[in-house]
Amino acid sequence: MNSLSALNKYFVRYKKELAAGVLFILLSNSSQVFIPLLMRDSIDSLKENVNYSEIIKYALMIVGTAAFSGYFRFLIRMKMNVVSRKIEYDLRTDFWAHIQKLPLRYFQNNSIGNIMAHATNDINAIRMYVGPAVMYSIDTSTKFIFILAMILMISPSLTLFSLLPLPFLSYMVFRLSKRIHQKFTFIQEKFSELTTFAQESFSGIRVIKSYVREAKQIDDFKKLSDEYLARNMDKIKIQALFMPILFLITGVSVIVVIWYGGSLVINGVLTIGEILAFTAYLSLLIFPVIALGWVMNLVQQSSASMKRLNRILDEPYEINDSKDTKYSKNTVSGTIVFKNVSFKYKENLPDVLKNINLEIPKGSTVAFVGHTGVGKSSLINLIPRFYDVTEGQILIDGFDVKEIPLSVLRRNIGLVQQETFLFSDTLRNNILYGLNAENDSVVKKAAEIARLDKDVESFPNGYETILGERGITLSGGQKQRSCLARALAIDPKILILDDSFSAVDTHTEEEILVKLREFMKGRTSIIISHRISTVKDADRIFVLDEGIVVEQGNHEELVANGKIYADLHYRQLLEEELKELS
Repeated sequence: MNSLSALNKYFVRYKKELAAGVLFILLSNSSQVFIPLLMRDSIDSLKENVNYSEIIKYALMIVGTAAFSGYFRFLIRMKMNVVSRKIEYDLRTDFWAHIQKLPLRYFQNNSIGNIMAHATNDINAIRMYVGPAVMYSIDTSTKFIFILAMILMISPSLTLFSLLPLPFLSYMVFRLSKRIHQKFTFIQEKFSELTTFAQESFSGIRVIKSYVREAKQIDDFKKLSDEYLARNMDKIKIQALFMPILFLITGVSVIVVIWYGGSLVINGVLTIGEILAFTAYLSLLIFPVIALGWVMNLVQQSSASMKRLNRILDEPYEINDSKDTKYSKNTVSGTIVFKNVSFKYKENLPDVLKNINLEIPKGSTVAFVGHTGVGKSSLINLIPRFYDVTEGQILIDGFDVKEIPLSVLRRNIGLVQQETFLFSDTLRNNILYGLNAENDSVVKKAAEIARLDKDVESFPNGYETILGERGITLSGGQKQRSCLARALAIDPKILILDDSFSAVDTHTEEEILVKLREFMKGRTSIIISHRISTVKDADRIFVLDEGIVVEQGNHEELVANGKIYADLHYRQLLEEELKELS
């Protein structure tokens, strides 16, 4: 149950509403327990003298008391259920805010489908605890106390005999609840697998259709669904034991009351009205006892879900502002220095970057080249702090990047990554994504530099054209240029292009680079590319090999060195000649 203690802060937030709900429960239950007493008095009075006015009086009193109790029961649901929805909203909002702040490392190690399962199924299960489970727990316990007090007043000995089966009930509830908790955890884990499989299938639908694997996907999904069904059935079998056991135990109590209570009436110890009232109280206890079983189910399911959710909520942010952050720094100029920088993705993995020392002056254009997997993307991911260095320092304008407020650092860096991503929204909103306001001139200027403006003219609704998921309605080159326009729209002091022209033809690429040189005057540009034609005009080119800077200089100097850069250059010249010949 300890996992559910994390919800206490939400209960405190709505303590007034919860207090009102508890008050309404007390008023409803305290009035409800008077109904059997009115029944007792009416039966006993009618035994002595049948009087219609007396019947009407007691009937009106019983109906009035029931109406009073029912009104407050309506208010209970209005208060407690509304609070449960508000807590669900707060929990979902906090979960979303927490997820947004987690480092990239977390998303690389956890599937999207698993996270989605937490955000939907688990949070919904927790809502059932903060609403119905809490409400019925208070309702059941207070009603039990009130009824116990009443039946003790009627007959302590009959009360003792009628409640003898309860210890057995408590033991059965305890045993079954533990098993339900375990089963529900297995169900949620399988649901995460199912969600992950569905999400990956939807994202990779083109690949599935290309390789004619629809039947295989259907079969795999069916297997997962069958396993999910089997785990649910295991839980349902256990839950199904609850109701028969509860009815059996309450039935035994009723038999005891009829047998022993009847003998007390025969011996004149109790009146018929008192035994009727006692039986009515016992019947009022049946629902609380049944509700107890249902509540225990909800609590166990919620506990399992909260435990899963806490694993995410307890994840450290890792990349965040700290006590050393200089909040007075609200912009950057663009001078970048790497000092003895080494980096590895995990403690037990080898270094991806080793002892990098280099300087990128403000306003310059530098490029990083090298074979695939030598650490180029890893290096530029350290600048906006998608990861922190393992050793050494990265300085911007003389400040360690860890000292610059994270929002300031990233707001001044325009990053176009290898993998393009566009939201299912209008082209305009995708370009303006990094800004908080509409600005048509910014959209047009960014699109012009990215050489996207001509393409927009052919779009059905221009900049208001809705892009499909991940920009599926655009070509590869259009996606890359849209992402470039988005990076330029924020007016960055540092622009990082990570192999951003791979789907753009060389002619259009040259036009973009000419426009970029004009736009980025006085700003810092960093280019990663496999094309020598893309980086040849950079002020300085760094060549990486196995995480080490092995060459640096301008295009002419590196070609003259006759090493890795020169080899890449001549290979690409040869490829171009072969293309022309073919």
